[in-house]
Amino acid sequence: MQKTSAAVRAQALLHVSTRLQERSEEVANIIVEEGGKPLMWARVEVTRAINTFRWAAEEARRFGGEIQRLDTETTTEGRMGLIRRFPRGVVLGIAPFNFPLNLIAHKVAPAIAVGAPIIIKPAPATPLCALILGEILAETDLPAGAWSVLPVDNSMAEQLVLDERLPVISFTGSDKVGMHLQALVPHKHVTLELGGNAAAVVMGDWSSEQDMEWAATRIATFGHSQAGQSCISVQRVMIHEELYDDLASRITRKTAELSNGNPHDASVVVGPLINEAAAIRVHSWIEDAVSSGAKLLTGGSRTGAFVEPTVLADVAASSQLVCGEVFGPVIVLSRFSNAVDAFDAVNDSAFGLQVGVFTHNLETAFSAHANLDVGGVIIGDVPAFRSDQMPYGGVKASGVGKEGIRFAMEDLTHERILVLSGIEI
Repeated sequence: MQKTSAAVRAQALLHVSTRLQERSEEVANIIVEEGGKPLMWARVEVTRAINTFRWAAEEARRFGGEIQRLDTETTTEGRMGLIRRFPRGVVLGIAPFNFPLNLIAHKVAPAIAVGAPIIIKPAPATPLCALILGEILAETDLPAGAWSVLPVDNSMAEQLVLDERLPVISFTGSDKVGMHLQALVPHKHVTLELGGNAAAVVMGDWSSEQDMEWAATRIATFGHSQAGQSCISVQRVMIHEELYDDLASRITRKTAELSNGNPHDASVVVGPLINEAAAIRVHSWIEDAVSSGAKLLTGGSRTGAFVEPTVLADVAASSQLVCGEVFGPVIVLSRFSNAVDAFDAVNDSAFGLQVGVFTHNLETAFSAHANLDVGGVIIGDVPAFRSDQMPYGGVKASGVGKEGIRFAMEDLTHERILVLSGIEI
């Protein structure tokens, strides 16, 4: 696989992108059938995967190396370094259920782009997209063994992680599982994309009618879309005290208006959780918060695997809804008086994935970037924003390493320098 040319890898990646485009509606409906993701978001996911493979094809063609002058001292005259990157080895990619196509694409595409063989273990609840991807990859000219899809139960994960033939582990899932797997193999190269309890901070200058409607719509939508089953779904909403009453009312109203029902209906925004057990857990967190004094502004009920889009206020700082990752259609509102307090509240978390800061103030934006202990700061929008070519990954319990095609390619490879001596520079 390592000896394949950039052309062969790029052609294979572009073929996957093209075939996903041709089969987009079929694949979107399979995503709906497998995990209950609403059709509107399943279509978005397929489009993102199409773009992810296309970008990987482009990066495969330009992923070269670096030339470094070494004639920087009199003793090193006539020397130059040629730095190239080589795959660390075979990759084990363990993917979750919530993005059964695109999160697999973020493991497969960069691995192929750098010439690293990869074994994908999809989530047991949603293996079909991975198998379709394997079907498409089988149409390419990649060598035998370049990729494998291994749909096995999660109980097999440790055995796979411990296998010494797999020196690179790329895991996306819960922080507890990811950190456990990392502890098993401290000598391996492990990339972890884990959880979060993403915050949206609305500053006092975000006060026009247009601003307020944008923030309310984005927070309500991306706190509950896909039933909140995204690690960058809006969970904690911090609103400047001068805007709180107005914006809280808008967010509550827009949340109550979100359609929650049959995921095959293209107008449905929320949909069910992955299973009833997940819904029972989320509902129990809501009940615990309310019993401890939180104010339920809308939602809060459960029917089977469906949890109503929910907004709460006055939630205790020690509540699981504040400290943990709810991974459900729930947001909690709080107020602040100044940026320092807001940023301190964001950082008062075990997680650090992404945060959204609604502000027009450039100084505030740069202060957020400098002081928020997260992997990404989104200005003027929710933390759920992600463009698939940008560096993506968190700090603290949110993981280690980066996704985003070029950044993942760097993560899957190591530098090797060739020193040329006695040459004219």
